[in-house]
Amino acid sequence: MVGIGGTTRQASSTERALTLSLKSAQEAGARVKFFGGAFLHSLPHYAPETHQLTDEQDELIETVRAADALIIATPGYHGGISGLVKNALDTLDELRDDDRPYLDGRAVGSIVTVYGWQAAGTVLTSLRSVIHALRGWPTPFGATVNTLETHLQSAHPCSDPKVVEQLRTVGRQVSSFALAFGARDTSACLAMKEPESVA
Repeated sequence: MVGIGGTTRQASSTERALTLSLKSAQEAGARVKFFGGAFLHSLPHYAPETHQLTDEQDELIETVRAADALIIATPGYHGGISGLVKNALDTLDELRDDDRPYLDGRAVGSIVTVYGWQAAGTVLTSLRSVIHALRGWPTPFGATVNTLETHLQSAHPCSDPKVVEQLRTVGRQVSSFALAFGARDTSACLAMKEPESVA
């Protein structure tokens, strides 16, 4: 499972929310890889006409290519996804010619952090629209965290137990959906091979 999210600020609320969700996924048995704000900030602006990718772009692409699921966390900036997170998602255009193009067949969890409730729903809808455009499967539950009311800090990960449970729900749903997709794919492969073994 790949976690993508953060801001240019070290240990931002967005990163802390994503970390809580990924921890829940780990507890459910997932192996996780985290791409936080510092890494996202190191990515150049994605340009599809550029054939030479940086090592950081290659790392993101190859990690997502091998992943079964993702959790994406973004702050809400002026009613939309942050440019930092959007650029990372744009970089995944390099997966377009894969057997599993883009995020096809992968469960994707959504987390949005906002300073005030006004943009929470808009940004969550926007993030899910991007996931759909990349052929991902957004989980039914998406978490929104109002950092004006809820504080995410290193000493005390979250001041609101209800928010903790929401973030953990995202991690659990993504894990269970990834397992369900994997079981479905295995069953489909066995079903296709069955006539050969009978013959």
